Amino acid sequence: MFTAYVVVAVLLAFVLLVSGRGKLVRDEKIVASLTGAGVPLTWFPRLAALEIAGAVGLLVGIAYRPLGIAAAVGVVLYFVGAVIAHLRVKDVKGLPVPAVLLLLAVAALVLGVRTV
Repeated sequence: MFTAYVVVAVLLAFVLLVSGRGKLVRDEKIVASLTGAGVPLTWFPRLAALEIAGAVGLLVGIAYRPLGIAAAVGVVLYFVGAVIAHLRVKDVKGLPVPAVLLLLAVAALVLGVRTV
């Protein structure tokens, strides 16, 4: 179970770091997806900081599980918000990515709690 937690945490952390970087450098695809969901460009640095903090928390959480669990809770809430943002504007095309990442974050949370 611990190995599964490590794999999920590392994978999710990697995706969060790539996504956070994409927001900071204003990657065209990310900008199009988020602005299509009604997210203003001024939010990008904050959202990137949340993703990077979540990634760091997940990675440190491999050694110190309470931090990993807290980070996973934060990442779950982040992606619940992302899914809601896409549903609010009926952006069905942009929904699969945050929905899959939400499921991955829930998996990290469940595995983190089960391996304490």
